[in-house]
Amino acid sequence: MRKILVGVKRVVDYNVRVRVKPDGSGVITDGVKMSVNPFDEIALEEALRIRERGEASEVVAVSIGPDDAQQQLRTALAMGADRAILVKTDQVIEPLTAAQALLAIVRKENADLVIVGKQAIDDDAAQTAPMLAALWDRPQATFCSKVEIKGGTATIVREVDAGLETIEIDLPAVISADLRLNEPRYVKLPDIMKAKKKPLDVIELSSLGISAEPGLKPVLTEPPKPRSKGIMVKDVAELVDALKKKGLV
Repeated sequence: MRKILVGVKRVVDYNVRVRVKPDGSGVITDGVKMSVNPFDEIALEEALRIRERGEASEVVAVSIGPDDAQQQLRTALAMGADRAILVKTDQVIEPLTAAQALLAIVRKENADLVIVGKQAIDDDAAQTAPMLAALWDRPQATFCSKVEIKGGTATIVREVDAGLETIEIDLPAVISADLRLNEPRYVKLPDIMKAKKKPLDVIELSSLGISAEPGLKPVLTEPPKPRSKGIMVKDVAELVDALKKKGLV
């Protein structure tokens, strides 16, 4: 296998408390710490491990978004990616648009494997990987907790409702990474400095012949309702009585 493409999305850092805009039009991102989507970090780590085992020769990180997304791509380069590509657009990117853009880069780069996070923590859609596989007309393996590459096939362990499922798919293919696939490596300062010299290409989304016109229109964004305060009970009987009063038993 020659080349692995990894999707990297810029999202609000998972340690940041998300705040909704006063007008309900979305969440506040100005002045908020942004990071690589955690599941995409796992996807990148897996790609790097595959390369380090000698099963791939190059790892390319790809992001779709504004100029600021270069910061997250530099993080990917610091982790160990060989190159990075930013598909630049200031529009909000929906999963179908992301899949179309990734497909254009896959074909341009002639990638043998695409690994993305199973979902992004901002929209939790989990749709990009399946859509890319459908558009590319290649096999897919989602929610992967173990990946083994042998020749032109990949053996995947997937997390499903009933437990674990092991499947084998032919390459090229699309894989989405689950939480238990691996633990991403810590980025050290020397790696950050080296990343500044690695190539990062910027391509306009419009140059790929793809429109970012949204198909969905958010009507309202609102925070979850505050939870009611809990009460202390003395024993099981009092607990059951309290639950009965609330109509829960």
